[in-house]
Amino acid sequence: MSFNFFVNSNITFGRGALACLADVIRGYGFKSAMIVYDEGVRAAGIAGKVLAQVKESGAEYIVFDGVIPNPTNEVVEEAADMAKKAGVDGFIAVGGGSSIDLAKAVNVLMTNPGRIGDYGGMNKVKTPCLPLIAIPTTAGTSSEITNVSALIDTEKVIKYVIIDNKLVATDVIADPELTATMPKSVTAATGMDAITHAVESYISNMATPLTEYNSLKGLEILYRNLPAAVENGNDMEAREQMMLGCIITGFAFSNANLGLVHGIAHTLSAHFGLAHGMANATVLPYVMRYNAESCPEKMASLAEAIGIDLSGEQEKDQYLLSDALLKLTRRLGIKTLSEQGIDEKDLDMVADDVLKEPVLGFNPRQGVTKEAVLDILKQAY
Repeated sequence: MSFNFFVNSNITFGRGALACLADVIRGYGFKSAMIVYDEGVRAAGIAGKVLAQVKESGAEYIVFDGVIPNPTNEVVEEAADMAKKAGVDGFIAVGGGSSIDLAKAVNVLMTNPGRIGDYGGMNKVKTPCLPLIAIPTTAGTSSEITNVSALIDTEKVIKYVIIDNKLVATDVIADPELTATMPKSVTAATGMDAITHAVESYISNMATPLTEYNSLKGLEILYRNLPAAVENGNDMEAREQMMLGCIITGFAFSNANLGLVHGIAHTLSAHFGLAHGMANATVLPYVMRYNAESCPEKMASLAEAIGIDLSGEQEKDQYLLSDALLKLTRRLGIKTLSEQGIDEKDLDMVADDVLKEPVLGFNPRQGVTKEAVLDILKQAY
């Protein structure tokens, strides 16, 4: 058996890690960097801390602070035009998955021709990108170390992904202190996003021994620490462990890919603007129950990883994980689809579009039908 496992980022991890940013920038010798963040990062005071480090480095810079949740092609193109006019030679992305994904996408257009929509799919980026320093402020998407950028095509009304090893950030500064300002709801949703990554990458039909190890270890850490991080945002040990689990899990799904949960979440985000983590969390328990019969031994292993004692009866053990995840989502206050404003009459349309999602090709249970997706959506409703 042979397989590839790709990891490319230099990671500085731990409380206070942001203090090394000036040295990292000086190491690149940026003449003009683009700093990418959103209004929430600015309001939390994090942008100010980052900009102080950039100024200390002596580098010139411009700011793009127009990041929106689920970034669109139009926003990417706007930021790329700004970056090209400024002659940017490097990027610093600060925030959650939206900020980092947008910076990755803009980076593609700095060294490759055409429009960003041309690069949807796998391995379409031909020319290496510029240096990118990723500074996550959430523990959920793992975008800081993955080879994925997720974007919305507003014309096609789809959420699509660019997957290419050239997208991976060259440096990551993972400082859990930057996650302390996250509201409980965001901590819960992003944490469940990370748990989804761990579970889906473990049962992916592209999983390998190396990805499986990272999936299990990441899940163990995330499941143990997420409730504490949500219930007490000042619990820095839990915050630090969540960021660690998120990175470990990112190594897994960046190599093994994801499945039906993300297929549904992408469709919900494209049509209704649902936050990615919340959309994943809402359907995760039900998709795991649906997938269980296709990989019962793996489902049992995932249950063991979160501390559940197995009965030894496969017919029962394969559903322990889905039951535990449902309890966890309820404990964390994850909203149902109806609570997120979805109309039941729209579920049929959603189910149709889910079947078009390329990520279904990595799901362990193949031959997903519209009826199966509708059943999952109705359970999550």
